This record gives sequence, structure tokens and C-alpha cells, in this order.
Amino acid sequence: MKKLLAAVLFLLAVPLAAQTMAKPTLPGWMAGTWVMEDGASWADEVWTDPRGGIMLGMARTGFGPKLDGWEVTQIKVKADGTISFFAQPNGKPPSEFPLVLISEQSIEFANPAHDFPQRIRYWRQGKLLMAEVSKLDGSNAMRWNYRPVVPPRDQVEVLP
Repeated sequence: MKKLLAAVLFLLAVPLAAQTMAKPTLPGWMAGTWVMEDGASWADEVWTDPRGGIMLGMARTGFGPKLDGWEVTQIKVKADGTISFFAQPNGKPPSEFPLVLISEQSIEFANPAHDFPQRIRYWRQGKLLMAEVSKLDGSNAMRWNYRPVVPPRDQVEVLP
């Protein structure tokens, strides 16, 4: 009886172990062109589809016609199989934020040694792409609610 119980527990545990050991995948649900506008404040974010183990991104923020800042980003699978977010604000050297949490429509990266931000989160809320940066404990949070933009190359011209 003990052997049978042990075998049943083993068979039940295998799928759970396989789920927890599954390799995370790049967040393809982030791909696209996104925009946020709040009065004269604006922000754009663009992400490529996952390909070759990497997603490339760029972001810019501004007020009216003025550019306040820009950033080049990457989410990539490293040689050891882990995923990290790399940010280069305004052309500075890259800072790495290792993956700490991933689900079907959310992803979170953290680097407690970084001054600010220490945590970077993205998630989907319906058609919106939500982004948040903060300290590790969630304080000093800054949030963006992006709506999707259909790039001109994807618009279909209707001929008369």
C-alpha cells in the first residue's frame, strides 16, 4: 500500500515539477506600438515581436512639443536561459533587471542594487498595456496606461 501511495504521489508531482521548471518565454503580448496621452503629457513605447531570443524596445516621454526623455530597452533570453530586462535611458550604459515574476499577461523584473527604478512591471489590462516602475517595495511608483496604435503599414487602404 505504501508503494502504491508513493507511486500515485510521484505521478501527481511530476506535472507540478514540470510546470515549475518550464522555461519562461518572452512576453509577445507586449509587442506593438503603444501611446499614452494625458493633457499635454505624452509617452510612446514600441516593442518588437520576440525573435531570436530577444525583444527590442524604445520609449520616449514628453510634454507638448518637448521631449523629456527617451530609452532603448531589451528583453532577452541570456546564454544561461534566464530572462532579463535591459534599460538604457538617454543613451546611458545598460542596467540589467532580472526576471522575478511572469504569467500569461504580466511580467516583472527587479534589481535591488539599482537606485531607481528597482522594479519594472508590465501587464495587460484588456487592450491596454500597463507599465510601472518603482522602488522594490512599490514606493515612488510611476505608471503608464498605454493604448495600442495601429501603425500605418498595418492599415488597409480601401479603394473606391
